[in-house]
Amino acid sequence: MIKVRRADERGHANYGWLDTHYSFSFADYFDPKHMGFRSLRVINEDVVQPGRGFGTHPHKDMEILTYVLEGELEHRDSMGTGSVIRPGEVQRMSAGTGVTHSEFNHSKEKPVHLLQIWILPEKKGLQPSYEQKAFNHAHQPGWRVVAERESENGALNLHQDVRMLRGIVGNDKEETYAIAPDRHAWVQVARSQVEINGTALHAGDGAALTGETLVRAIAKGDSPAEVLLFDMA
Repeated sequence: MIKVRRADERGHANYGWLDTHYSFSFADYFDPKHMGFRSLRVINEDVVQPGRGFGTHPHKDMEILTYVLEGELEHRDSMGTGSVIRPGEVQRMSAGTGVTHSEFNHSKEKPVHLLQIWILPEKKGLQPSYEQKAFNHAHQPGWRVVAERESENGALNLHQDVRMLRGIVGNDKEETYAIAPDRHAWVQVARSQVEINGTALHAGDGAALTGETLVRAIAKGDSPAEVLLFDMA
């Protein structure tokens, strides 16, 4: 079964400096029918204007992933981490017992376009931690694991039974991914158009897959599709 969450049905807020769309309930947007999927709690698509950003604020007991599509995002936190996240790089911050952080578009000319993803951790009270990695061959077709529990394959380490993959699907090409019988999947389209198991999806669309044993992705746009896939218990 596939349940689609269309881009234009998401929650939306525009604060001038931030234009954001919420796949699930977040901040002032509340929809009891869209509170997350399994342990996936938040997918926000943000566009932050030049020279603006999120001021220092706290988080606790959450796995937070940042996936930059365009531009550069500067990060600082109470663990002493300072970094810039660019396209092709993915950040994981485990808030655990508590952390404060800020994100800022340090460009004076270009906006930054990103996906902010929150995953509920397998237990509370973890030690806060941070990782950021560059995943080369960003435009190479196929699936690439970018985060998973106790990774031994160079991916970021998640404190939850979730595997996050980035898929690049070439024009009129097919990429497949097997789902174990007791697993579920969420697909989020980051760029272009793609057909997932016969269902057409566009950039910003998401889809929950339950009872499916295979993800069949076929690009349908004028350019390769970029897809995030969450394989979860």
